[in-house]
Amino acid sequence: MENQENAPGPAPQSSGMDAKTIAIISYMTLIGTIIALVINNNDKQPYASFHIRQALGLGLSLIVVSFIAIIPVLGWIVYIVGGILLFVLWIIGLIAALNGEEKLVPIMGEKYQEWFNGL
Repeated sequence: MENQENAPGPAPQSSGMDAKTIAIISYMTLIGTIIALVINNNDKQPYASFHIRQALGLGLSLIVVSFIAIIPVLGWIVYIVGGILLFVLWIIGLIAALNGEEKLVPIMGEKYQEWFNGL
């Protein structure tokens, strides 16, 4: 009878992507965030999870700002200013991911980490 201890087991499931690549993918629209979330689900790499939370927060904030645009005049102003602000914050987050930094996006970054802590 063969020794069961040396029998090869199933290979560990790995995405094959490093955390930096997953972090960069997370900033590529909400679809990219969902793809990064699925890829990172098996390994739970802390660096990738950090940027997924930031990107998800920015994407959901953009959806909220878009709904505010329904309000005539004032909503349009908030949409334009909020959209530009969120675009700048998205660029800051993407640059941090490209540079390999865990840098919170200004204004709401801490809240995004708190709200989406389970990811």
